[in-house]
Amino acid sequence: MIGKARNRKRGKLLARKQRVTRGLRASDRTRLTVYRSARHIYAQLVDPASGRTIVSTSTRSKSVVGDGEAKGKVEAAKRVGKAIAVLALERKIEEVVFNRNGFLYHGRVKALAEAAREAGLRF
Repeated sequence: MIGKARNRKRGKLLARKQRVTRGLRASDRTRLTVYRSARHIYAQLVDPASGRTIVSTSTRSKSVVGDGEAKGKVEAAKRVGKAIAVLALERKIEEVVFNRNGFLYHGRVKALAEAAREAGLRF
């Protein structure tokens, strides 16, 4: 159970997170979990049985950012989505369940999900 939130906005985020997670616990597929901060976006694949992280990537990793600067946060999220899909397919993971972690499905979260789908992940 989630404790009392400090403010209304944080409380709404925690309620969405709890509601989304409740539906994902029943699935036996690997979870693609997304976390969005003010500057960066993180994605990780979590094993449903043990709860351990299989692989993760973010806009902070050098392999995603590369030499050139990203043109914006949405473009960087697309790069992370493509990178996590490539890492998943290397480990023979083709089907995942998308855990948006309480964040609304638009902007950077949506860009990451669509890029992962285009790169070959199914969810």
